[in-house]
Amino acid sequence: MKNTPINKSLIDETINEFQITDFAKATIREVKAIAAKAEQMSGIEFIKMEMGVPGLPASAVGVKAEVEALQNGIASLYPDINGLPELKSEASRFIKAFMNTDLNAEGCVPVTGSMQGTYASFLTCSQCDKAKDTILFIDPGFPVQKQQLVVMGVKYETFDVYDYRGDKLKDKLESYLAKGNISAIVYSNPNNPSWICLNDEELKIIGTLATQYDVIVLEDLAYFAMDFRKNLSTPFEAPYQPTVARYTDNYILLISGSKAFSYAGQRIGVSCISDKLYHRAYPGFAERYGGGTFGTVFIHRVLYALSSGTSHSAQFAMAAMLKAANDGQYNFLDEVKVYGERARKLKEIFLRHGFHLVYDKDLDEDVADGFYFTIGYPGMTSGELAKELMYYGVSAISLVTTGSHQQGLRACTSFIYDHQYEQLDERMRLFAANHPKS
Repeated sequence: MKNTPINKSLIDETINEFQITDFAKATIREVKAIAAKAEQMSGIEFIKMEMGVPGLPASAVGVKAEVEALQNGIASLYPDINGLPELKSEASRFIKAFMNTDLNAEGCVPVTGSMQGTYASFLTCSQCDKAKDTILFIDPGFPVQKQQLVVMGVKYETFDVYDYRGDKLKDKLESYLAKGNISAIVYSNPNNPSWICLNDEELKIIGTLATQYDVIVLEDLAYFAMDFRKNLSTPFEAPYQPTVARYTDNYILLISGSKAFSYAGQRIGVSCISDKLYHRAYPGFAERYGGGTFGTVFIHRVLYALSSGTSHSAQFAMAAMLKAANDGQYNFLDEVKVYGERARKLKEIFLRHGFHLVYDKDLDEDVADGFYFTIGYPGMTSGELAKELMYYGVSAISLVTTGSHQQGLRACTSFIYDHQYEQLDERMRLFAANHPKS
């Protein structure tokens, strides 16, 4: 290997210290730690694209509301387990304003980030019916959600949606649902890591089959309305964020404060349970708890056991951010559009030096520029490319860890600085020279 920016032996020794035998399976935190150590030892700045962490200031609207709540003494009081009434009503309005979907405030439940929302959802869904003991992932997806299921001992199945877009999705999805063991389907939209966006045709397929097979859909909206190809930021006006809620009553919408509002540090989100699902009783609840509906079990059994409620002051922040967005006083998407601009610049550099986008299309349309994108290099596996780029001071995670069957990496735009575009261009020019395509 000729003249790589980071000494090859330094990277190899650091990886060995972590006892990672297959770099394709290195976790986000392991890649981050190796990059940090190599940066410290070499004195050469890494271009860090492994962590999906917001890199923008938190919403000022939220900070102001939370500070005021704290100054008013809210920290001394337990929050209502059902959630702050103002937050519940603004979440219901938000879903109407930006998704054109009617959902009662009752079912909008604050959680300590969407991570807790998915954990509570997985637990509750898996207790509905003994025969339905498996969660189905439409991958690629967020690796930690599978870790949650490992922690709670719940089974899961997955398939990579890469070859099953459009009407091909129906047969593939039905091949799993027909077995009768699936309790819930989970996916993110826009998707982490590929940034593909399922369209209305695909969401209709998912919703219709969910109703037919009596399965609950968990729609992870961590990157709410961040498909920057369309303006989804005007409340109560089309176009709206696409949602499965138009096609089934069996759903939970997972709305996060972390990315769209850059409010990740306070761990705040809202899990929004459909009206019909909220009031539905299941045989598993009667057996386990002596009764209850999906909504009451979710809140008064599962969430109560997990955390006894969500940070009181953070609920005031989330309520204020949603209200300002609903009232048209705060265009939250304006603050995060920079992620799309960064993705456009980064993609251009990688493509110019022989890389390709792995998930490059939403059917016949180019995938949006956003928080993530996926890259591959001819002749290299995911693990080989991830390790090789470390020698060039570039860190990203393998698509293997996301449930993808494609060869390549997930790159995140959140920690890219303006001066690094030139650095990346120089390093990828050297990379291409060292790896001529046959």
